[in-house]
Amino acid sequence: MLFLIGLVNAAEQSVSERNTGCVYGHPRIPGDPGHNGMPGRDGRDGAKAGAKGKCGDNGERGPPGKMGPQGFPGPLGLKGQKQDPNGDMPEIPKSAFSATLSESTKLPAANAPIRFDKILYNCQGHYDPETGRFTCAISGVYLYYHITVYSRNVKVALMKNGQQVIYTMDSYQGGEAQAAGGAVLEMESGDKVWLQVADKLLFNWLYADEDDNMNGNLVVQNHAL
Repeated sequence: MLFLIGLVNAAEQSVSERNTGCVYGHPRIPGDPGHNGMPGRDGRDGAKAGAKGKCGDNGERGPPGKMGPQGFPGPLGLKGQKQDPNGDMPEIPKSAFSATLSESTKLPAANAPIRFDKILYNCQGHYDPETGRFTCAISGVYLYYHITVYSRNVKVALMKNGQQVIYTMDSYQGGEAQAAGGAVLEMESGDKVWLQVADKLLFNWLYADEDDNMNGNLVVQNHAL
């Protein structure tokens, strides 16, 4: 009886294998892992960022910082004037002038003082509008400055006691033009300073204008140096 049952089971297994086409073998050792696949395509862009938010409130003011290192000492100042025994300060010497050209003194002669005859300031009377010369009455350092207006080429020299100190020259480029110059000079009492045209034929085209002027003033008196 048992033998018959075994035959039946064997016959059924044979029929089942024929129907499926598979033969069941013994389990084997797992194979090696496969290679990595190709990267996928990029995804779509995400949603745009939202609108910029409002600025926040200012924070509280922080505590004061530490004091920095002490700076270097400054330069020594000028020597002060001696105090009057009565307690009154001595009067400060003054010497200054400012003058411009007038219609009658434009186009001046060459190699001679230019007469700035329209006085703007000359309280001490150290500038002579008749001669165009400034005479030093207080020895010291003076600043001289001038602006000349011209319609052609111009060359103006600053003279001291007959010697040229500097000159200002400019070539005409069209329209109204100006040239300026200046110098700081140490002068003794009696020295004279003036402006003059250096070349009559090519560089003498000054004409009267409210901006055409010469100025000078005492900067430092000699005994205070």
